[in-house]
Amino acid sequence: MFQVRIHGRGGQGVVTAAEILSIAAFLEGKNAQAFPTFGSERMGAPVTAFCRIDDKPIRLREPVMTPDALIIQDATLLHGVALFDGLSPSGYVLINSPKTFADLDLGAARQSLALEHCQTLPATKLALEFVGRPIPNAALLGGFAAISGVLRIESVAEAIMTKFPRAIGEKNVAAARAAYQLVTEGSLVHAQAS
Repeated sequence: MFQVRIHGRGGQGVVTAAEILSIAAFLEGKNAQAFPTFGSERMGAPVTAFCRIDDKPIRLREPVMTPDALIIQDATLLHGVALFDGLSPSGYVLINSPKTFADLDLGAARQSLALEHCQTLPATKLALEFVGRPIPNAALLGGFAAISGVLRIESVAEAIMTKFPRAIGEKNVAAARAAYQLVTEGSLVHAQAS
């Protein structure tokens, strides 16, 4: 089973990102589960969502405590929440930030990670460019497909189109594809090169 934990703030599309990942997995013939955890928080409050992907039926219902991947939609959460708890040293980390991974000052967390699995991505900038709104979820999902190889970008794009109306969906797909291309072509500074 591959488990993803997504951290962000209310209004950034954290829950929608988990749902899109699960839809993409279904499109590839896999079993998937997506759900959030939050209380009565308002816009801007920290939100966590989870997605599990497996070839077998998924019976677990608790939050993801040992993720295989972290998607961090808001870098301001990096120093206030224990985001890296439970992540294996070989896990994947994708952070929405224009800074390099080394510039984020992650201390001990950075030392314990497989840096070839760590990437930053200016997802908010891509969202503003392609969607016209600072909602980074689609761009981050394109980056996730590139860094992890767990899902194909075509499945992510199709899942986005099932979630949004046509014009909005197309803009989000463009952001996801641009992010995928940035990561796969190495146009971003990779964590280990920092």
